[in-house]
Amino acid sequence: MSERNGLRYTLLGLGLILLIGLLTFIASRTAQAPEAAAAPSEHLESLAALEGKAPSRRTLDIQTWQTAEGAKVLFVAAPELPMFDLRLTFAAGSSQDDGVPGLAALTNAMLNEGVPGKDVSAIAEGFEGLGADFGNGAYRDMAVASLRSLSDKAQREPALKLFEQVLGQPTFPEDSLARIKNQLLAGFEYQKQNPGKLAGLQLFERLYGTHPYAHPSEGNEQTIPPISVAQLRAFHQKAYAAGNAVIALVGDLSRAEAEAMAAEVSAALPKGPALAKIAQPQEPKAGPSHIEFPSKQTHLLLAQLGIDRRDPDYAALTLGNQILGGGGFGTRLMEEVREKRGLTYGVYSGFSAMQARGPFMISLQTRAELSDGTLKLVQDLLHDYLASGPTEQELDNAKRELAGSFPLSTASNADIVGQLGAMGFYDLPLSYLEDFVAQVQALDVAQVKAAMAKHLNPDALVIVTAGPTVAQKELPPPTDKPAEQPTGVPEH
Repeated sequence: MSERNGLRYTLLGLGLILLIGLLTFIASRTAQAPEAAAAPSEHLESLAALEGKAPSRRTLDIQTWQTAEGAKVLFVAAPELPMFDLRLTFAAGSSQDDGVPGLAALTNAMLNEGVPGKDVSAIAEGFEGLGADFGNGAYRDMAVASLRSLSDKAQREPALKLFEQVLGQPTFPEDSLARIKNQLLAGFEYQKQNPGKLAGLQLFERLYGTHPYAHPSEGNEQTIPPISVAQLRAFHQKAYAAGNAVIALVGDLSRAEAEAMAAEVSAALPKGPALAKIAQPQEPKAGPSHIEFPSKQTHLLLAQLGIDRRDPDYAALTLGNQILGGGGFGTRLMEEVREKRGLTYGVYSGFSAMQARGPFMISLQTRAELSDGTLKLVQDLLHDYLASGPTEQELDNAKRELAGSFPLSTASNADIVGQLGAMGFYDLPLSYLEDFVAQVQALDVAQVKAAMAKHLNPDALVIVTAGPTVAQKELPPPTDKPAEQPTGVPEH
């Protein structure tokens, strides 16, 4: 089981809207690292005791070099556990589909379906027999492949050999290709019954037009059936080349062992250079569009182009969005839309910073008869926030929340290796983790307000709604105890 199975084994659950990473990020939505072993403390410390400062966390000694074939390597020694995590990140996401939507995702899904002398079952049994875990996945910007194994040579070396075969010598068997295509096609049929997914697809089409981010990573029912094994092989040869790879490695390894592993993996990949970076998108045409769908609720998506991952305002926008709608309960959107009026189960906002400008998006569901009023309320809240900025109290609270949660994103070797992969892929400085915390803590109200106002325009939103056309009702007034509570779990 693995990240790769995010495509293979959850294809019937394609109802989620892609957000950068989201996210946050997902986007970009990146990961960080476990703290070094510390002496036990006699007392627990509360966030209030931090006085706005970030909690102490492990300082990572990130080492970097380049392989002979041109792969960038980032390595952190972590001798606390007798294991290692290896993650390869390629500029091989759907933005590289080159007119064949779904090609990148299908190539990635087929990697461990067959290698010379082994079929998909033998590959799975090989990893499992060694106590190793293989994972992979494809997204808009990137494709990834990962290996987790014990660091003892008896397990490490055969696991690494199998991993190298999967990445360097996939055979793309026809029977597996037919099976995965059928799974994708079944997923596309499921999408037709999911108004949230339909709204997300239309939103990206409107937001990005002819840009490579416009189409869904998994392709569609027209583009997937004609894709051939020859196309998969050609895409693999250029996109999974060593020069197009970032190798991240964390674990119980010496520098010499890490160098040898990276060199071995790099040499097993096709030879070739890095692919060209994605161009920036054009500004979209703002305004609403509606998808008619029989449902009790209406999905509301509001978006505009945000930032790329290297934008200098990244920290300020992260903090500003934490206050607006990125922090869950206690945010302005959640307080006004859910807590005071009972209009939704949840409302969220976020920047998905990517290689090119990713989306800023606000998403929610509400009762169909209140959808017009809820949409206007959200627009007004965004307008007011951009005009007034956060309060000092909101800023202080958001800083404490980020300071408290940031170390959790480095709580395991898998988190660290994901962070290293993102840092390498997006060309972030090796000091990024420390820089981000320091930048957030140094921000003031004026800086956050200026950054949010610079990058967001409440009059330039692309809006997509999906739900039934019904007579509208006026919104209930705000109160500490709304008469109507939010509907339960969202419909889709």
